[in-house]
Amino acid sequence: MKFSRTNSDEKLIKGCKENSRVHQEQLYRQYFSDCYYMCLRYTQDEDTARLIVNDGFFKVFKNINQYSGSGSLKGWIKRIVFNAMSDYYRKESKHLKMMLLEDDVKVTKATPEASLYYEDIISLVNELSENTRKVFKLYAIDGYNHREIGNLLNISEGNSKWHLHKARKILQEKITLLNKHHRHA
Repeated sequence: MKFSRTNSDEKLIKGCKENSRVHQEQLYRQYFSDCYYMCLRYTQDEDTARLIVNDGFFKVFKNINQYSGSGSLKGWIKRIVFNAMSDYYRKESKHLKMMLLEDDVKVTKATPEASLYYEDIISLVNELSENTRKVFKLYAIDGYNHREIGNLLNISEGNSKWHLHKARKILQEKITLLNKHHRHA
């Protein structure tokens, strides 16, 4: 399903494809905050979050011709920035602290032995039932909202919220079990 984009998004995309620095700066300014706060939820370090977002936007500009127009531009950008974050943690050989908690839960730093690598988290996500997995990935990774997910998967907005809640609950339980196992190993 194709989502309609605003004229400003159309102009920004066109300008970025033409390598216009003015359009690139406008795109950066428009979506920086969303990407920054997404990274900050995972990294808990402002400098690292800025570094990752900047690397992600470099990749956005480099790959802007690959944006097909399906899905939201914001979701496409957030997916690239999220992938830049996982690349950063893999490259630095640090643990990726995935926060699968509800948005209003206060974030606390995990101990190194309680942290999981990106691949471990994705493996756990892939164990979810098909619809629950799809909703979680579309929401948490791709940046879609529940209305957009409902349209994509032909489900209600409420059903999308239910699947996200179910995914978070299952993932939290699995992560808790893995953390207990790692502490006793």
